[in-house]
Amino acid sequence: MKDGSLSPLFINQKSRIPIGVWMDAEFHPKKGFAERKGWHCTLERNAPHLSDKGRIWVEVEVDDYEFYNRPESQGGTWVLAQKMKVVREV
Repeated sequence: MKDGSLSPLFINQKSRIPIGVWMDAEFHPKKGFAERKGWHCTLERNAPHLSDKGRIWVEVEVDDYEFYNRPESQGGTWVLAQKMKVVREV
């Protein structure tokens, strides 16, 4: 965000994501989006389906997760984590 804080890209955008704090995934259904509870993470800094404008990448630690296969055009394998902690901006 302009004030330097982090927020989710598409779902529950008004919330803020602190650095260094473990967070549980929440479920916020939104019309037009698939219902997949969990923090959506990539294995690499690769999300060709998203614009880079105004975006940053962060390193995270995850727990209670599963892998979710997506097409390469969407960055390939995602991690859907029920717990996540932002470690640092990369």
